Amino acid sequence: MRVAALRVELHLQSPQSLKEKRGALRPIIEGLKRLGSYSVAEVGHHDAWQRATIGLAIVAPDGPGLHAHVGRIRAYLDSRPDVEVLDFFESELEKPE
Repeated sequence: MRVAALRVELHLQSPQSLKEKRGALRPIIEGLKRLGSYSVAEVGHHDAWQRATIGLAIVAPDGPGLHAHVGRIRAYLDSRPDVEVLDFFESELEKPE
């Protein structure tokens, strides 16, 4: 089993208030959850209108599967015209024995 945590910092182009930010971020988070049944949450920049940090947890049976999931997540975020990925940090939590 392989486990990874991702921290992704995003720039949201359109929000002009925190309420608009939540509305813009909700479809992104829901889309990621549908993409691979990942655990996803906003974990930072809660008070900034156009910045967001989201965290994701991924579990896969092996290394290639884990990297495929990470690639799918990155491709999904890069394909969204309303979001700019500022930072994409991956931390593998469990190394194979």
